[in-house]
Amino acid sequence: MSGRLIGGRYQLATILGQGGMGQVWTAYDQRLDRRVAVKLLRPDRVTGPIGSEAAGELRRRFVRECRVTAQVDHPGLVTVHDAGSDGDDLFLVMQYVEGADLSDHLAEHDPYPWQWSVAVAAQLCAVLCAVHAVPIVHRDLKPRNVMVRPDGTVTVLDLGVASVLDTDTTRLTHTGSPIGSPAYMAPEQAMGGAVGPYTDLYALGVLLHELLSGEVPFAGTTALGVLHRHLYEPPVPVRRIRPDIPEPLEALVLRLLAKDPQHRPSGAQEVYEHLAPLLPSPGTGLSVGPLDPTRPFLRPHAPWPDRAAAPPPPPAPPAPAARPDVAAAVDDVKKLLGEGRITQAVDILGSILPVAAEQHGEDSAVVRILRKQYAATLMDDGQYRRALPELRRLADDRAAEAGPADAQTLQFRYDAAQCLEQLGEPAAALAEYRAVLPYYENHRGTGGDPARSFEIRNRIAHLLLALGDHVTARVQLQALLYDAERAYGPHHPLPVELRRRLDRQVEVRGG
Repeated sequence: MSGRLIGGRYQLATILGQGGMGQVWTAYDQRLDRRVAVKLLRPDRVTGPIGSEAAGELRRRFVRECRVTAQVDHPGLVTVHDAGSDGDDLFLVMQYVEGADLSDHLAEHDPYPWQWSVAVAAQLCAVLCAVHAVPIVHRDLKPRNVMVRPDGTVTVLDLGVASVLDTDTTRLTHTGSPIGSPAYMAPEQAMGGAVGPYTDLYALGVLLHELLSGEVPFAGTTALGVLHRHLYEPPVPVRRIRPDIPEPLEALVLRLLAKDPQHRPSGAQEVYEHLAPLLPSPGTGLSVGPLDPTRPFLRPHAPWPDRAAAPPPPPAPPAPAARPDVAAAVDDVKKLLGEGRITQAVDILGSILPVAAEQHGEDSAVVRILRKQYAATLMDDGQYRRALPELRRLADDRAAEAGPADAQTLQFRYDAAQCLEQLGEPAAALAEYRAVLPYYENHRGTGGDPARSFEIRNRIAHLLLALGDHVTARVQLQALLYDAERAYGPHHPLPVELRRRLDRQVEVRGG
């Protein structure tokens, strides 16, 4: 495969690694004459034999997620250059990162200095703060996905890849197994529940435990055995293995590894605040050699070892802002959306809404249509935090006009619930889903919408699992399975998926 040209531009050179989902290669960008890293993914290896329609959907989702993750601007994240498909492969082109992955770095330094562990975790918190603000959940944070660079900074890889392959896993995979690494998988992720920032915090706890103790907190001979231990066994406190570790650091690791997401820290920012007092300061006498992750805190922004720093080019002067023409801008948005250029369409819609409100009035039909398109496009672009207030406003306005049972009102509220779920607010999302569910049920005398009702009940079960209420979630799934079989028959994809999930929960519980 060496020498193969990907996307008509990237020539593969040397394989860096491979696993069940694909391969990572060094490659050369022939257009810009630079070294890059190319990750190749084979959808059929993850999903099994699938039809062209499902494969096309997976490819579209892959490109969309790569586009969303490329919006995150943080020095601790690998830069995404390109993404697409080439033959049977999906490809992701990334910045080539010099250094060693954290797994190899740990193996080369035994025992790993606890100050290094704190420095790595603090840098990862900074990355997670930026990622979760989008919001994106990494879902597969582990040492192999973290690089330690020559200046000691860490870089996180594979952001967005797991989210593509783990979405609706039980429908898309032929095994029903969740994508991810069992050793680093949070209990709610293992049970097939909704994931959020709290899921990444658990993985961070596993990673930190491994750096401090030399081993993951839960190991086993089978994936199901490992997942069972995540669910039911307490982790061994790290000070029992290394008494030199500060007590506050041990306490933080135990909080990160809480079974119930609500008992973990509130976010990566809080974790960082607990780590900050333990970070090294200049004059501590620690090593600052190559691949030392304490270096960014001992010598902030210092040049890389043995590398001269080149001054950045002066910034270009900003272009003068022009007052947009609403009609012309709407035409531009339609064209951009047709070409899949969603991020640019979002920016235009955001700029023309205030102008349209000034010209036509805030309650005019023009502004409402634009606001509806704006909210939908924000959601399609993965900008759930910006979409949520727009959807709530749309829902309130529509409810005041047409009532709470109106189909459009309910759609806005349903979309808002989806945003809350994506933003890692499971309790709020659960409340919103439960509030709209009765309007889609048949017993209200409106005929209902069985498909949407089943979908919402499925999401409710996912969120109950994320909140640690496994018993109620299982009852909900069993009731949903009964109703879905009556409505669709036992061989419909939904009952098949539900049976698979219920069976998997039994397997994980049994270990």
